[in-house]
Amino acid sequence: MEDSTTPGGGTGATGTATVVGVGGAAEATDMVLNIGPQHPSTHGVLRLRLVLDGERISRAEPIVGYMHRGAEKLFEARDYRQIIVLANRHDWLSAFSNELGVVMAVERMLGMEVPERAVWLRTLLAEMNRALNHLMFLGSYPLELGGITPMFYAFTEREDLQAVMEEVSGGRMHYMFNRVGGLKEDLPAGWTDRARAAVAGVRGRLGRFDDLVLGNEIFRARTRGVGVLSPEAVHAYGVSGPIARASGVDFDLRRDEPYLAYGELADTLRVVTRDEGDCLARFEVLLEQTRNSLELADACLDRLAGLPPGPVNQRLPKVLKAPEGQTYAWTENPLGLNGYYLVSKGEKTPYRLKLRSASFNNIQALEHLLPGTLVADMVAILGSFFFVVGDIDK
Repeated sequence: MEDSTTPGGGTGATGTATVVGVGGAAEATDMVLNIGPQHPSTHGVLRLRLVLDGERISRAEPIVGYMHRGAEKLFEARDYRQIIVLANRHDWLSAFSNELGVVMAVERMLGMEVPERAVWLRTLLAEMNRALNHLMFLGSYPLELGGITPMFYAFTEREDLQAVMEEVSGGRMHYMFNRVGGLKEDLPAGWTDRARAAVAGVRGRLGRFDDLVLGNEIFRARTRGVGVLSPEAVHAYGVSGPIARASGVDFDLRRDEPYLAYGELADTLRVVTRDEGDCLARFEVLLEQTRNSLELADACLDRLAGLPPGPVNQRLPKVLKAPEGQTYAWTENPLGLNGYYLVSKGEKTPYRLKLRSASFNNIQALEHLLPGTLVADMVAILGSFFFVVGDIDK
C-alpha cells in the first residue's frame, strides 16, 4: 500500500489517494485501482485508472499509448504501395477495411475510377471482414462474463469465413489484397461457390448466440440496464459504429454517404439500432449487424455472378505519385468511423496521412460512463465497447 498526493490536491479529507495492488484501503482515503495495462478484459495493453469510493467508481481515466508504433509517421517514409501493409494492421480484426480507406483516399487524389468488378469484390470482402470482426467480439464478450462456450462457436464460424478470405488473398489476418486502382488479382476458380457456402453456413448457425447468450438469464442480468450511454455522450465524444447505434444514434456511412457499391444495396442494408444504450443493446446490435453483413455478402455474390469478366485493377506507373493537394476519405469500419486525411506534395510518399480510428474515440467515452457504476460492472461495460488496442495506439 502506498500513499501519494494526487494532482490538483487529491481527493478525500486528507488530500491523498491510496494506490492499492492488493489489500484494503484506509478510511477517509480513495482507492486508486489500475486495470491493466495487462488484463484479460482490456484486449491488450490498455490501462484504466479508477478512483473508487467503496465499491463504486468515482473517476475513470483511460490511459493509452503503451502500444504506440508510430504508423502515421512511418507512412511518410513509405510509398503509396507500401503504406497499405502498415495501414491494415492497426485494427488487426478489420485489416481489409483498413486497407480500403487508404486506397480510396489515394484514388480520390488521383481522380481514378475503379473497375466495376473490383467495386463489387471490395464490397463483398469488406462485409465478410465485418462479420469476422463481429464474431470475435460475440465470442469474447460472454467469455469475459464467465461463459466460455460461445467463444468456441465464434471461432468455428470465423474459421469458415477465414478459409475463403485466405484462399482469395493469401493472408489469414493481414490480407494485403487492396491496391490503388482495384485489387491484387481476380478470384480463384470456383471461389464464389465456396464463399456462398461459407456465408450460408455461418448465417444458419448464428442462432446459437441467441440461445446461448441472449437467452441466458445470467448474461441478461449482468448487461441489461448496465453502462447506459446517452445519445448526447455519443455525440460529445465522437463515438460511432455499433456502440453509437445501440444508443439510438441512427448513422451509418454505408447508407448516409454511400461508397463502393453500398448505394445499390439499399434494399439489403439494414442499419440496426437500439434505444436502451446499455451493454445488452450493444451486444444485440453487433449480432444483428453480423446477420446483415452476411446478407450483404450474398447480395454481392449474386451481383458478381451477373457481371461479365473484366479487369479488377488499373495499370499503374512504376513510380506512383499523387498530385499536390489534400483529401479526406472515410469508411464505416466494423468498429465505427475511420477517417484518412491525406496530404500530398506531389511525391511518391504521403506528406501526411492522419488516421481517425474508431476505437480511439469510443474508448474516451469510458471517462464519462464509468463514474457512478460498480466495480463489478466495469468488466461488463469495458467488454461491450468492442475496441482493439492497436486501433487506439496507431
